[in-house]
Amino acid sequence: MKQYKHLFFDLDHTLWDYDRNVQESLSELYEIYALEGLGVPTNHDFYNTFLQVNYGLWEHYNVGTMDKATLRKERFRRIFDEFGAHDVPVPKAMEEDFMKRTSSKPHLFRYSKEILNYLHPKYELHIITNGFDESQALKMTSSGIQSFFQLVVTSETTGHKKPDKRIFEYAMNQLGTSPDECLMIGDNLISDIEGARNASIDQVFFNPSKLNNELTATYTISDLEELKKIL
Repeated sequence: MKQYKHLFFDLDHTLWDYDRNVQESLSELYEIYALEGLGVPTNHDFYNTFLQVNYGLWEHYNVGTMDKATLRKERFRRIFDEFGAHDVPVPKAMEEDFMKRTSSKPHLFRYSKEILNYLHPKYELHIITNGFDESQALKMTSSGIQSFFQLVVTSETTGHKKPDKRIFEYAMNQLGTSPDECLMIGDNLISDIEGARNASIDQVFFNPSKLNNELTATYTISDLEELKKIL
């Protein structure tokens, strides 16, 4: 089996349980800002609409048609619009409160810490993420995994977003390594898997929902513990 030296992890949806952490935060915001009175029927509706709107905004951000400031400005405005609350002013503090509250949540995917403890003595571990600098750093600290990683590369740091191969090349240049020594582990077939392939790096597709896909990764796992069979 191929010998790797550097393991690149995605953070959100791979190690850090984005959906669970977001759901907890939105539930708290729903009560704090009394959103039922502002036209949002239920906490469940709030969460589902957030996922739909946020996914669309991040698609724009990842391809460069929307910047960070616009994404943050538009996110909750568009959620309110989905409920027909066009004339209701979005509470000014809501976006900032959401970012701080969510990034401070500790929940990880099952076996995240166990697999990091297993891999850390054998490999150099790093993060490559399209997330924002301050929120990604807080997520890693809050979940207690920051000490596992030598290099954290964000799209803000490099000016390039996965799947652009330049973000991977930046990481390799920082480490003085080459693609054959590297392995990318992530949940997104485009940004993580196709992106790593663009940089000639082997990939592990983390697919906990066992979704069918047409893009074949070097390896596919449905549970992080399965990395022990590869590494």
